[in-house]
Amino acid sequence: MTIWQILGSFPSVIPSVLLAVLLIYWLLSIIGLVDLGEAMHGDALHGEGLHSDVGDVAHVDGHPHDGELHSLAGYMVALGLGGVPLSIAATVLVFFTWLATALVHQYVIVHLPTEPVRLVAGTATLLFGMALSIPLSARVIKPLRGLFVKHSARSNASLVGMECKILTKSVDQGFGRAEVKDHGASFNIKVWARSPNDLTRNSPAIILDYDEATHQYEVQATPAGI
Repeated sequence: MTIWQILGSFPSVIPSVLLAVLLIYWLLSIIGLVDLGEAMHGDALHGEGLHSDVGDVAHVDGHPHDGELHSLAGYMVALGLGGVPLSIAATVLVFFTWLATALVHQYVIVHLPTEPVRLVAGTATLLFGMALSIPLSARVIKPLRGLFVKHSARSNASLVGMECKILTKSVDQGFGRAEVKDHGASFNIKVWARSPNDLTRNSPAIILDYDEATHQYEVQATPAGI
């Protein structure tokens, strides 16, 4: 029996088809038609973060996964397969299942005397391959988790106490803009200051407070000597 005949007959045909589907998926990923997906974590992350949207720092609220996907992610994490996109975990699982069933099929099942015996042995081999693939996949996936760490974004209020640079000609109690830099990122934020003040374009200022309602930061001129 040739390798193609083995891969096209039970039980090897099942992981072979799944592996072929995943290979097509990866080809589509390479050319950019599909996304690899989000890394699976045991808990959904919620919170607000910073991002630039028409020059403003805005809120980004986290949303939980759909119920079924969340449950699936929970099972995968419990099996030691979390921390990487589902597509990667599925590919590794199917590969090891395919490898185990193909080897047992080639060296054991094809030599069994009758079809019913081969059917029973094939079913047992498929289950064995699936079970064996879990610890093997977990071992392979473990060093890959660091590549898919999800870092929490800074909240708007976390900018309080930082220094910024005024971008507008003046700043009053209703209008003003400033630039604040944090770890290489630059944010254009809405600011206000109590009048009278000496803030003008390029003046250094300190962020005193953040107003959740107006999404504005209160600033004041940086004290001399700082």
